[in-house]
This record gives sequence, structure tokens and C-alpha cells, in this order.
Amino acid sequence: MCCTLKCAHLLFVGDVDHQSHYRMMDEISKDWNSLSKEFGELDIIHTDYLNHFTSTLGLQKRSKSGITHQRYRLQAMESELSQRSSISELRRDILRRYAQLSRMEDHLPRESGLYLKIILGNVNAKFNYKDQYEQFKLIIVLLGCFISVSNLYFNNRILDLLFMFLIVWYYCTLTIRESILKVNGSRIRGWWRAHHFLSTVMGGILLVWPDGECYQSFRPQLMYFNVYLALVQYMQFKYQRGCLYRLRSLGEQSAMDVTVEGFHSWMWKGMGFLLPFLYFGYIWQLYNACTLFYLRYLPSCSTWQSLFYAFSSRFWGRETYSRPPLRDIFPLQFTQFDKYFWNRRSSAASQDSDERSRKED
Repeated sequence: MCCTLKCAHLLFVGDVDHQSHYRMMDEISKDWNSLSKEFGELDIIHTDYLNHFTSTLGLQKRSKSGITHQRYRLQAMESELSQRSSISELRRDILRRYAQLSRMEDHLPRESGLYLKIILGNVNAKFNYKDQYEQFKLIIVLLGCFISVSNLYFNNRILDLLFMFLIVWYYCTLTIRESILKVNGSRIRGWWRAHHFLSTVMGGILLVWPDGECYQSFRPQLMYFNVYLALVQYMQFKYQRGCLYRLRSLGEQSAMDVTVEGFHSWMWKGMGFLLPFLYFGYIWQLYNACTLFYLRYLPSCSTWQSLFYAFSSRFWGRETYSRPPLRDIFPLQFTQFDKYFWNRRSSAASQDSDERSRKED
């Protein structure tokens, strides 16, 4: 009797558990359906927002160009009226029109000044800002390459200081722009931002490095390295931009993703020819650190430590950061190779069997 009651109790508890489980799953399913319906409405609202945002940008441009055209025409009229002193009423109308145009401009985004445009770019437009960041990097890399090549032919202290100052200014500006892009949704990893801060410090050390036996011993190697680095960054920029364009079109990358000075897994969705160039650059940085370490034997060289640690940190950071994507990518590449060779073997085997069957017939 006791066993029967226990069994009945267990069956009852099991039924209750099953019922509560089904009830909970039913509630979750209803919540999911409701959430999916809300997401559909949100998707429509977001599409509406993007359409209105695009049209608003177009209207802003038209308003600005219209105001500029009005000012140009008013200035032309003013220059004609300056020769005739009798038409005072029209001059008052022109002044009123200037005031009206100023009030219109108050409701439009203001253009940044020349200094802010160079340092920050156009801060009003989110997607244009990303493109300006890319163009800024490309222009400065090409300019740095030109100055480095000049430094190979001319051992001029002024040119050297100009190049070092360009490095400091470039990486300072890059860190500011990347902070703004990070807020706007660009997925810039922490290491690359730290790398740019470290490069700013390196540029500052090179800028104040006194011209002596130690500096002149390291200078040719440094200039060759800068030329190579600029060429690799240019190749990287052109290749990554093409990869990002394809992946954004397929919806696999964010519209705010930017090119970086390193290796990412999405770079294998095309050709991986950049990898040897990148790793050669990493090894060259380690070689720079070793050269600075051996320069300590020079009697006048007492300023090698900071640059030695900076080049070593850049090498280990880049190499460590590039390793995880390679670990994930190489098995995928070998799997694709296996599939390719397996298909080749299968097709060859099927052709052989077809030939045998024809001979037997």
C-alpha cells in the first residue's frame, strides 16, 4: 500500500513537472512571437529612419549650396551698387537678406575650421567621417614614404626632424579619430589603439634623439624600415578596402569597420598574399630592437633602452595579436584543400571506371 502511494505521488509530481514545463515553453513561445512582431515594426522604423536620414543629408547639402549661391549673388549685387549711391532701399533689402541667411545657417550643421578639419575631419557626418579617416591614413602614409625615400638620399637633420614630427602628429591624430569612430560603432580592437599610442611615444623619442654616433648608426636601417612599412601599409589599405567592400555588400561586415595595420580573419576571404609581407615587417621590428640592444656597446650610446622596449613591444604585440586568426584560419584552409583534392580524386576515379566499362563493352 505504501509503495503504491509513493508511485502515485511520483507520477503526480512528474505530471505536474511536465505540465509546468509545457506551460513555460508555451509562454516563452508567445513571448518570442510577440518579440518577433515588435522586431518587424522596429525594422520598418529603422529603414524609415535611414531613408529620412539620407534625404535629410541631401536637403542639408542643398540648403548649404543655396545659401552659398545667395551670398555670392548678393555680393555681386553689392559690388554693382557701390558705384551708385542713389539706390539705398535695395541696399537695406540686401542687408535684411544677409540677416535671413544667417538665421537659416543657425539651423544647419556648422563646418569645422581648417585646423579641426585636418585633425578631426568632418565631425557632422558619421559615414563620411569613416571615409575621411581612410583617406587621411592613405595621404599621410604616402607623404611619409616620400620623406623617408628623401632621407635615404639626403642625410639632413631638418628632413629627419620633419619626418619624426609627422609620425608624432599622425599617430596623435589617429588616436583622436579612432576614439570618435569607436563611439560611432567601428570595431577597432584595443591592441591597435594601444599600438598607436605606443607609436606616438616612439615618434616623440625619435624626435628628441640627439644627432650623434648612436643615431647615425641606426638611421639608415630606420629609414629603410619606414619606406618598407609605408609600402606595406599602402598595399594593406588597398587590399583591405576591397575586402571590406565585398563583405559589407554581403552583409558580413559592419558599415563602420575600418582598415587596420594588421591581420584579421576576414582578410582570408580573398587572397592571403599579404601575410608574408606583414610577418617580414614584424621580424624587422624585432631586428630593430636587437640592433638597438647591440648599440649599447658604443661609448656615446646611452639612449637605446626606450626604443628597444618600444620596438620589442610592437613586435610581440603584433605577433601575438595575429596568431589567433591564423589558428582559426589554417584548419579552414586545409579543409578546403582536402575537399578540393578529394573532388579531384573522385572525378579521376569516376573517369577511370567509365573507361573500364567502355573497354569491357
